[in-house]
Amino acid sequence: MSSIKQVINEAVEKGKEVYDKVRQPNPIRLRDLIRQIRSAKTAAEERSVVNKECAAIRLTFREEDSVWRCRNVAKLLYIHMLGYPAHFGQMECLKLIASPRFTDKRIGYLGAMLLLDERQDVHLLITNSLKNDLKSPTQFVQGLALCTLAAIASPEMARDLADEVERLLKSSNAYIRKKAAICAVRIMSKVPELLEMFLPATRNLLSEKNHGVLITGITLITSMCVQSPDTLDHFKKTVGNLVRILKNLVMAGYSPEHDVQGVSDPFLQVKVLKLLRILGRGDGQASETMNDILAQVATNTEATKNVGNAILYETVLSIMDIQSETGLRVLAVNILGRFLLNVDKNIKYVALHTLLKVVHQDNQAVQRHRTTILECLKDADITIRRRAMELCFALINPSNVRTMMKELISFLETAETEFKAVCSSKCVTAAEQFSPNTRWHIDTLLKVIIAAGNSVPDDVVACTIQLIAESGEAEQQYAVAELWQRLSAAPLDTQPLLQVATWVCGEFANFLSLVGGGVSEGEVVAVYQRILWSSQCSAVTKQYAITSSMKLASRMPGTNSLVAQMVSAYGSHLNVELQQRGVEYTQLFTRYDSMRGPLLERMPPFERSRLRVSQDAAAANAAAAAAAAPLANGLHNNNNNDAVAAVQAPSQSDSNALLDLLGGLDDSANDVPVQVKSAPLPPAGTGSLNSDILDLLGGLGGGGGGDSGGTLISRTVNNGGILDTGLGSASNNLLDDLLNNSSSNLNNSTLANNTINSTNSLPVSTLPSSDEYGSLTIYERNNLRLVMTFQRQDSLTTITLTATNSSTSCNITDFLFQAAVPKSLQLQLLTPSSTSLAPAASLTQFIRVNNPNKAVLRMKLRLSWFADGVKIEDQNEVNNFPPALWQY
Repeated sequence: MSSIKQVINEAVEKGKEVYDKVRQPNPIRLRDLIRQIRSAKTAAEERSVVNKECAAIRLTFREEDSVWRCRNVAKLLYIHMLGYPAHFGQMECLKLIASPRFTDKRIGYLGAMLLLDERQDVHLLITNSLKNDLKSPTQFVQGLALCTLAAIASPEMARDLADEVERLLKSSNAYIRKKAAICAVRIMSKVPELLEMFLPATRNLLSEKNHGVLITGITLITSMCVQSPDTLDHFKKTVGNLVRILKNLVMAGYSPEHDVQGVSDPFLQVKVLKLLRILGRGDGQASETMNDILAQVATNTEATKNVGNAILYETVLSIMDIQSETGLRVLAVNILGRFLLNVDKNIKYVALHTLLKVVHQDNQAVQRHRTTILECLKDADITIRRRAMELCFALINPSNVRTMMKELISFLETAETEFKAVCSSKCVTAAEQFSPNTRWHIDTLLKVIIAAGNSVPDDVVACTIQLIAESGEAEQQYAVAELWQRLSAAPLDTQPLLQVATWVCGEFANFLSLVGGGVSEGEVVAVYQRILWSSQCSAVTKQYAITSSMKLASRMPGTNSLVAQMVSAYGSHLNVELQQRGVEYTQLFTRYDSMRGPLLERMPPFERSRLRVSQDAAAANAAAAAAAAPLANGLHNNNNNDAVAAVQAPSQSDSNALLDLLGGLDDSANDVPVQVKSAPLPPAGTGSLNSDILDLLGGLGGGGGGDSGGTLISRTVNNGGILDTGLGSASNNLLDDLLNNSSSNLNNSTLANNTINSTNSLPVSTLPSSDEYGSLTIYERNNLRLVMTFQRQDSLTTITLTATNSSTSCNITDFLFQAAVPKSLQLQLLTPSSTSLAPAASLTQFIRVNNPNKAVLRMKLRLSWFADGVKIEDQNEVNNFPPALWQY
């Protein structure tokens, strides 16, 4: 009887379990979940709905044989796209992939592409499933596997499945071939050495009739050409086929299968043009083959639709990148000029961006669109105004400088604050390069200072002061008249204008009597009192004013008592700098009155810190070599037999950088190269030791004691100013002068140079040419390639450094090359031909190395540049110089 009861109870329990399962509600559908989430009125309500559904999905995942797995994973993917965590569904995706049903595989592979990537070990578990599905007889299952592999393939997975992809690339099914081609692109990017495996199968893709396969095949070939120079040479033989494909597309009639807004397959046209650009770069024969078809595309493509503009833009890039004919380049620039008239802001921006790249290649063609470019300065879009401003500065030359500067100053007056500092600095640089006369130059700088207001950088103030100081008396008198009018009426919140005006009016106060009917001493004192007692003026402006008032007192004796009162009032000022000036200047009026006149005499003209950028690279190099000897001899140090060079720093930031470089220099009376010490650090206030420079010099020294000996040459360029720096054995007085000068407002730096004596160096043009040493590639990364060639005469080796921008679209600016050699050698860098590199452009720089001891030549390099505004820094060591340079 008991056994019967037990059987009955067990049956009842099983019945309850079945009943509970039947009663358990089915999971909601994806559309219902989307409706619930969209109906949520707050973020908290949305989170509540998502958390509730995630809990239900987790509960269902615990069942081994859930019939709702596919639906739950689909909901989980939607939740993942909303930004909520969904990692707990990764294993469920693997289960769906292993399912024999196509609907399950589709959701599983989609989940794998969204929830997995190569950084997670879980993705390796689907390798076997992918391999099985790649062998599936169903093309759609194979397509799913290929798409997933192209999205998440890791190097290990790529190596395991590359054979299967290569097999499918030869398939007779066009649907499979196009997906296999895209998958091959991913595999080659992860494992470049597998490129050769796909090369035979790729050759036949250009003869495809199916446009889908043709697009993916061209994409695959493009990727191969970018990765491998050998493959690039191989596919140059296909230029004729590509030209034929493009011609058929341009000349073909209406095809409903491929037509997009009246254009036959624009996607394929863009792919072909991009591949032609890569194949034609640097190849005259290939460029000649594609010139005609590029002209046809440029003239026959309609520009009223966006698809036509996309093709025209790609055509322009191809024309400007290959060795095209002059007329074709003019046509390309004219297309960009038409883009500037387009109402679409994106097209207008693209045109300005591209013109900025090509302006250095064909300046005259771009000049024809100068009026349209100037109109873009008034555009409402800030990004368009920024690009237009940069392009305008690139278009300035001696013939249009007056017109362009007038427009740019008008733009500067109404520009946003973020534009004013950059625009004013570039205006000063352009005026320095192309000014027709000194009077116009002074007027322009004053207009820039007035238009930019307080956004004017300090270097603009210094350049204006320096320009007036080194001008003739007529221009100085004119500047005093102009600035006195501004000073007497200027608002007190325009600091740069007040600084320039007070400096000029104080330095050349003798010209004030010639302004109008003459300026009375009372008027002058009243204006200076207005500045010195104002709370709107900054401490720097008051420093200018108090020093200027002392100059006035020495040139206008009637103002002595009033100036003395103003100056003495600052003897107890809270600002330490103003207080120091007040105390010291008061002493000049009392205890040292006899010295006041000589101390406050007019300053001699500054040594030039603003050097014109030469338009001729060879002339620049020759001028640098010719100027080196007198410059060194004129500043010879009696305590040191090394040559001393005085150079001018173009900006305060350059001065600070030089102080950092000098922070670890060890002064020595011996005629040996200076050594950079690894310890101790320099005293506070003289600049911190630059650890990067120590890294650069590390390992080159031949001496012991922990020193990292070496000779360092640095060259810095900023805003058109040129600074050549040789760091060597310096006297204490010279270093003190440098430190003292760097603390003032003037940007002058005096440096010791222990490099090769310029009087004993041969000019570069007189060195015998020789190819016996060959060329040496010392750097090839980050779209920059550096190659050295060598010429030697006795112990002096002249190295020609050629830097080439290998990018197709990136502009390199502010290129800086630094080098260090062992201390037994002497090193000298000459001025490079340029500091900017357009795409595919090159610059040259001469390096002289004196090796009297025939030591092994080694060199450490540091490089820095801006690539489209992004700063890149790198360093390298060269140990494979030709032994013939020192074994002779």
